Amino acid sequence: MPKILTAREVEALLRAGEAVPADARLTPSARDLVEDRRRNGRTFTANAPRAGSAAPATKPAASSATPPAPSTPDYEFRWAPGSDPKTPSDIQRFFTSPAIEELKVRICDIGRRLWEREYTDGNGGNITIRVGDNLALCTPTLICKGFMKPADICLVDLDGNQLAGTRKRTSEAMTHFGIMKRQPAAKSCVHAHPPHATAFAIANAEIPTCLIPEAEVFLGKIALAKYQTPGTPENADEVGQLGIDHQAILMQNHGVIVWGKDVEDAYWKMENIDSYCKTVAIAGGLGSGLHRFGTDKLKDLIGLRKALGMPDPRAELEECELCSDNSEFRPGAVCQATPPSSAAPATAEVDPQVETLVQSLTNEILRQLATAK
Repeated sequence: MPKILTAREVEALLRAGEAVPADARLTPSARDLVEDRRRNGRTFTANAPRAGSAAPATKPAASSATPPAPSTPDYEFRWAPGSDPKTPSDIQRFFTSPAIEELKVRICDIGRRLWEREYTDGNGGNITIRVGDNLALCTPTLICKGFMKPADICLVDLDGNQLAGTRKRTSEAMTHFGIMKRQPAAKSCVHAHPPHATAFAIANAEIPTCLIPEAEVFLGKIALAKYQTPGTPENADEVGQLGIDHQAILMQNHGVIVWGKDVEDAYWKMENIDSYCKTVAIAGGLGSGLHRFGTDKLKDLIGLRKALGMPDPRAELEECELCSDNSEFRPGAVCQATPPSSAAPATAEVDPQVETLVQSLTNEILRQLATAK
């Protein structure tokens, strides 16, 4: 099987003066890196000159072709409806196909990023990517997300039955599938325990809105799911219902789950929500209150979110109904000096024995100072 190269491995080859093997398969990020270098006049196929070798003497002919229009990478996995493999051999062939192997590499990359950001600890967190009508890749149970290998990834159906993979799938995949079964746009889910967002989940604090435009566009209305035991059907139902209209969900006393059109999109939302919660928590402790933009501006942002194809249950609300969650947010306590009172302070009672002792000590100190002179 041809070797799969990541962007990091491609960069390492270039630094070492090596060329990318012609038969290598590249991850999307590696392919983007190669294309960027090619556009700048540098190629890295097996036939490309190594570092220190002479450059070709001939000048490349000028091309009259129109350059391709600028675009953004598209990592969404698409399949033909009704094409799920059925037999064991077909399932294994599908599971080891180049497209699925590429997704396994991407899952491992996302797991490493979650771990490096301290969004997961121990074996916490899990990742899924939907790859068929009734198929999904998922991370295994009892594994650190920072050190997964493509061979660790599992293939399961949306009822949790494992179809391929040598490691046992995570039990919490069912919560992901609770969303996927109800919301077809949810092609990937990421669950983790980012500390700032999880702190809101533990405090049962609804995250206020109308504070940062990017959060309104890329996260939308953040939901708060009632606590249910992780991995249970009850948790899958609770989170799955909220996942229809919400891409980011706090799970009480547990953590965060987000979904997107692909695993990169879902991971970005995990970064977005923890950064947002961190900023709100810091701002809430400054003592000057939270300055919010108006509901008319929020309407604009909700419209932009819908134009990007993301759901938002607030789209049908009147302006007077928006930002209503802000009245429930209670920033942390702020220490403040007590203002002086206009009323005369009450006279404290003086203990005669204490007064006598203080006077005796004062006289003795004065006597010793006089003797020292």
